[in-house]
Amino acid sequence: MEIKSAEFIVSNTDWRKCPNVQLAEFAFIGRSNVGKSSLINMLTNRKGLAMTSSKPGKTLLINHFLVNNDWFLVDLPGYGYATTSKTVRENLKQIINDYILLREQLTNLFVLIDCRLTPQNIDIEFIMWLGENAIPFSIVFTKTDKLSKGKLAENINFYKQKLLENWEELPPIFATSANTAEGKTEILNYIEQILKDIGE
Repeated sequence: MEIKSAEFIVSNTDWRKCPNVQLAEFAFIGRSNVGKSSLINMLTNRKGLAMTSSKPGKTLLINHFLVNNDWFLVDLPGYGYATTSKTVRENLKQIINDYILLREQLTNLFVLIDCRLTPQNIDIEFIMWLGENAIPFSIVFTKTDKLSKGKLAENINFYKQKLLENWEELPPIFATSANTAEGKTEILNYIEQILKDIGE
């Protein structure tokens, strides 16, 4: 898939106020500082499309970006911000859960994982929750340029083994780097295939 256009449309805290059009939505989510905004900018060829920051918790809203006038890329708030208040964390959790569970246009959720880390309980629990609620999702390992190929393969395999303790079949898995554009073609082709399958 070639990205010819990508434009910001709207930000919301309420899934019911998201664009009232029947276009497929591909959402991205992950823990704080996982590199979500950088990945979105890399995928769309728009350096400043999603705001990047070294300070965790920059994305606090549901952000819709219209891509190729054909589908929405959705930048969701992250989960697991330890530095925010309990009230803010609960509000963000509600925003995320409502969108994921109630938004009919959600076609696939990309769950971002920092490839340098060992499996974190918060990520595993979130992935389990998606499975329990039959949400279609994929796993995207980020920052692959920070590891050697051997260590990267080792970490991803370890993660797979951890997931297979509870899953009979693993979801699609992508390895990406916002700096080298690794994984860009694979993710965009995956989105393109889903769009073809659903007849968009």
